[in-house]
Parts: sequence; C-alpha cells; structure tokens
Amino acid sequence: MTNVCNNRVERSSFSFFLQQTCKQYSGAEHKMQHPFLSFCALLLVCLATPTAGASDSPWLVRFHCENIENGKGGKAFFDVEVHPKWAPKGAARFQEMVDTQFFRNVKFFRVIKNFMAQFGISGNPEVARKWREKKIRDDPVTQSNKRGFISFATSGPNSRTTQLFINFGDNSNLDGMGFAPFAKVARGMDVVDQINDKYGEGAPRGRGPSQGKIQAEGNAYLDAEFSDLTFISRVEVLQGQDGRHSLSETADL
Repeated sequence: MTNVCNNRVERSSFSFFLQQTCKQYSGAEHKMQHPFLSFCALLLVCLATPTAGASDSPWLVRFHCENIENGKGGKAFFDVEVHPKWAPKGAARFQEMVDTQFFRNVKFFRVIKNFMAQFGISGNPEVARKWREKKIRDDPVTQSNKRGFISFATSGPNSRTTQLFINFGDNSNLDGMGFAPFAKVARGMDVVDQINDKYGEGAPRGRGPSQGKIQAEGNAYLDAEFSDLTFISRVEVLQGQDGRHSLSETADL
C-alpha cells in the first residue's frame, strides 16, 4: 500500500547514502576500524531489519456484500480483523488479494448451514487461472476454527491459493487437518449468517456450483445458473495497513 511503499523507498535511498559514505572510510588500512564506519555498519543492519509492528499488527478490512438475506437482494457489510501472527503466510496472501482488488464481485459459492461459507474464486477465468498456480506453503495452526474465524481452504499440504471460508460454528475438528485461521469476523457476524445458503454443497455431491466450472467460466456460469448467490461488491481497508483509521474511529462505522 501507499504508505508502506513510500517508507521502503525512503529507507532504500538512505541505505544507499550510508553505503556510499562508508566506502569513503573503507581504505585497506582503516577497514572496520574508523568509528564512523562502525556506526554506519550498525545503522545499515538496523535498516535492513523489518519492523515487527509494520507487518505483525492486526488490521481491519470491510467486506461490502450484496444479495444477502438468502438471495433477497439485500446489501450489508462485515468487518474482518487480520492477525498476521496467527498465520503469517496466509495473512500475507490475503493482503496481496486485498491490494489487487481480487475480491470485487467474488461470490460465496459453497455455503453450508451451520458449517461454513466458502469463497475466493475469481469471477474472471483468466484471473482465476493465474492465481491457481500461486500456491503458498502451510502455516502452523495456532488458532482454532471457531465461529467467525477465517481460514484458507486446501486440497492437501502446501496447496493454499485464494479460496477461503468463514466458520459458522465451532469447527475445531478442522484444526488437526491443517486449516490455519489468520483472521476473524470482528463485526457483522449477523450479516455473515445471512449469506445465501439455498444451494448448499457444491457439485457433484450437492446441488450447488461446480468449482471446475467456476474456474473455467467464471461469473457468467454463476449468474446464469446460481443467480441468488451472495457476492462481494468491494473491500476496503479500515485500519492498520494503510493507517486511514484507528480502531476507535471504526467502531461506529
């Protein structure tokens, strides 16, 4: 995001300046003996070390949804609190998806009552194809798949891409299968409960959409055959990664 990128440019420029300054003091007879050179070396090490607060602090995202209330066309939002320390790789992938506006018009294609709501396949087949190859390695499971907690779906070890699910209830049985929560619904779980579940399990086991067809045909397939699916109209960062609001300021949004 903008602030993070600007900080990286400033840090890189200053690091370059220090490196050039150090070279002036690094003759063979003075190498690593001049006090200023030692100071420069120490400062460069500090600059190269990422700040924990910048990457590990929780941050807040708002999901604006349409077609809630089981396909009655309602609009509402829910807020997700991301915790990078819970599952760093999963949180980083989620941030990448938010930064690239991946979630726009993405649909909740597999919603099973009292179990979970699954989403995260792009409605654009070309975009879906590219992300399908961008697998990330597993995170240790440090949190339980409780009500409102969010994890990436997997098809086996080190296979996470973009599909996620929100737990409707206590699904702690998933913890031992490697599903690592990285976030939780901080506000609006009542909205999540209204995500359309009329289609239930996906094909071929249920009457819901086929994941293969979503990958191949995108929203054209879903709009034609599953028009009542709840979908995400847009996502916005409220607090944390871009610093636009504090948690207290978002409390009444």
